[in-house]
Amino acid sequence: MGQVRHGSATTTHVVRAARQRSQASLAQLSRELGINPKTVAKWRKRATVEDMKTGPTEPRSTVLTEAGEAMIVAFRRHTLLPLDDFLYALQSSIPHLTRSALHRCLQRHGISRLPDVEGDKLLGPVDVQDSHLG
Repeated sequence: MGQVRHGSATTTHVVRAARQRSQASLAQLSRELGINPKTVAKWRKRATVEDMKTGPTEPRSTVLTEAGEAMIVAFRRHTLLPLDDFLYALQSSIPHLTRSALHRCLQRHGISRLPDVEGDKLLGPVDVQDSHLG
């Protein structure tokens, strides 16, 4: 099975490991590979050949305050409304709330998907012979 790479990846683990092991100078290796010397230096400093995670270590909203997020989480757990109904119910309290900001907030807190409800499902076929009294 092959290595899974993201869409912008231009190298593999094998290529990165070769950069780390190479005895050539930064300038020489960067000319050979056609990359910036800073990139070569970056990969030589790393202890692994894995891509490092980018982005914030603790994601947070740029639109919502912590109090707003807490209100959204509590309201979601209490009402279990679908996303659009939930957004409509909250827009009077949080006027700048958008559907995408709401969805990202719910995803951050692990409550973006509603639980399956068993009450609406038919448990099995009804046997007419067993249900009569005579």
